[in-house]
Formats: sequence, structure tokens, C-alpha cells
Amino acid sequence: MKQSPAPVPLVDGITLFFMALAVASGLLLWFLHGGDHLAEAARGALVLMLAIGPIVLMAVLMGAYVQALVPPSIARRWIGQDSGLRGLLLATLAGAVTPGGPFAAFPLVVGLYRAGASLAVCVTYVTAWGAIGLQRVLVWEIAFFGIEFTLIRVLVSLPLPIIAGLITASLLPTLRDD
Repeated sequence: MKQSPAPVPLVDGITLFFMALAVASGLLLWFLHGGDHLAEAARGALVLMLAIGPIVLMAVLMGAYVQALVPPSIARRWIGQDSGLRGLLLATLAGAVTPGGPFAAFPLVVGLYRAGASLAVCVTYVTAWGAIGLQRVLVWEIAFFGIEFTLIRVLVSLPLPIIAGLITASLLPTLRDD
């Protein structure tokens, strides 16, 4: 029988910190500029939340689905602690082709980690997503910098995710929270 992961608390220290920071910022805004500016900022926050909320929800669902769909034996073999270079290469490819911002990529990484991916694979994935994300390359970099600059930048960045994964594996060879 598959053991379900430990429940994640809804409110932890980081959440409390950001709640306090939001309240303090709101009070400062109200004190310095009045209630109208506070209401305007709250409306802007609501619009932003409505815009990114569905993306975050779908990404979190995808992360949960990945965790539930990938059998632990498969995850351990392909992206687990002993997957070696194969796992790092897969994570590099997956990270490079994952579209979207952190709202999409990070829940997927959490799902992969909980499914059995090693920390080194997860670090490799996030590094590839940040350093050689093909969506940003195709949509933004080529348009702004041209093909030559973009090609050189991507080529010199290709080893970075693997290096990050290897460093992670060497620093934390036995780390695996279950």
C-alpha cells in the first residue's frame, strides 16, 4: 500500500511572516497615502490573484497528479537517488521545455520530489528551467538579442543544470526526505 505524504500545514512560519509583512505594508500605505490608495492596491491585488489563481491551481493539480501517477519504482529508477547522469539529463530536458513561470514549474518540481525524484534531479530541473527555458529563448531572447547572441548564451548555459545537480549530489549524497 502506498504511504501518503505527511500533511503540509496550511499556516507555517513563512506564511505568518508574509501575512505580517502584508499587514504592515497595508498599514504603512494607509498611514502615508490614505484609504483610497489602500483600496486601489487591494483591487490590484485581487485582479492579479484572479489572473494567476487558475495557473497556480492547475500547476498544483499537475504536481499532485504527477506524484500520484508516477509509481515510486519508476521514479526511483529514472529520476531517483541512484539515477545518476540519466536522471540529471532528463531533468535538464524537462526543465528546459517546461513553459511558464514559477507558478507552473515549482509545483511540478514538488510533485516530482514527492514521487521519488532526488534533490539533485530537482535542483537540475529548476536550474534548467531558469537558465535555458526554451519558451523564454524563443519568445523573448531571439527577439531582443538576435539568434547569434541567444545561441551562444544557450550553449554556454547547457552545462549549468548538470553542474548544479552534480554539486547537489556531492554535497548531500544521502539526503532524501520521505
